[in-house]
Amino acid sequence: MDPLEPVNNPVASATITSTPDGWHALSRFTTARIALGRAGGSWRTETLLDFRLAHALARDAVLKPFQWEILNEELVRAGFETFPLATEAADRQVFLKRPDLGRRLSPASRQQLEEKSGQWGRRDLAVLVSDGLSALAAERQVIPTLTALFPILLDAGWTIFPLFVIPFARVKLQDEVGAVLQARHSLILLGERPGLGSPDNLGAYFTWQPNAKKTDADRNCFSNIRPAGLPPAQAAEKLARLLIESARREVSGVALKETAPTLPPDF
Repeated sequence: MDPLEPVNNPVASATITSTPDGWHALSRFTTARIALGRAGGSWRTETLLDFRLAHALARDAVLKPFQWEILNEELVRAGFETFPLATEAADRQVFLKRPDLGRRLSPASRQQLEEKSGQWGRRDLAVLVSDGLSALAAERQVIPTLTALFPILLDAGWTIFPLFVIPFARVKLQDEVGAVLQARHSLILLGERPGLGSPDNLGAYFTWQPNAKKTDADRNCFSNIRPAGLPPAQAAEKLARLLIESARREVSGVALKETAPTLPPDF
């Protein structure tokens, strides 16, 4: 048999075509993975490769080192006063394996905060900035969010502590920081656990009268803060509106609901 002669193999020469879903037109309204189609009984190659890329980006976001010094410098250049602190998590691997250590300030940082608290006096809001589970989110979304948020709150008469830049922090840390400062509100901005397609997703959590007894039920949260989700400027407006309402009603968490779609025109 001539090795160059083509083999008549109907199975090998069969072509598996990609079959689109009937509701494919809806995919233009969302970035979610819908109407992906199929090739035979399997995903299309393009779909599989896109899924693997998204998974790799999510893993990279979780493991990416937080360049907090660079973010701190950028915040200062943007006009913010900052005050770096540290948690009990010594590095990223410890932070991922021991969530509890990210919920507490290191002894040295707590002492620094207690010493500065008397100099600053009581203020309305303590803002924490951290990498959480996505340093990429903090590096991309924190500055545009705060740049839009602070003018609204300052115009409303709020007093704000320096920004606390804290690597390896968990949401609960805002209670300790807020309690030490006796802040009326605490707000933490940190990277959320990346989704498949949203490795730069920032979360914002705030609490009225933060203290050690506060639970997740006492917090309000905005997540998916990023240009492709809830844009930073829009998130800042929503945060400002809800913070102001929280101060008026003296509650937060499940007792505080978002009702108005936008700030009043004459705010």
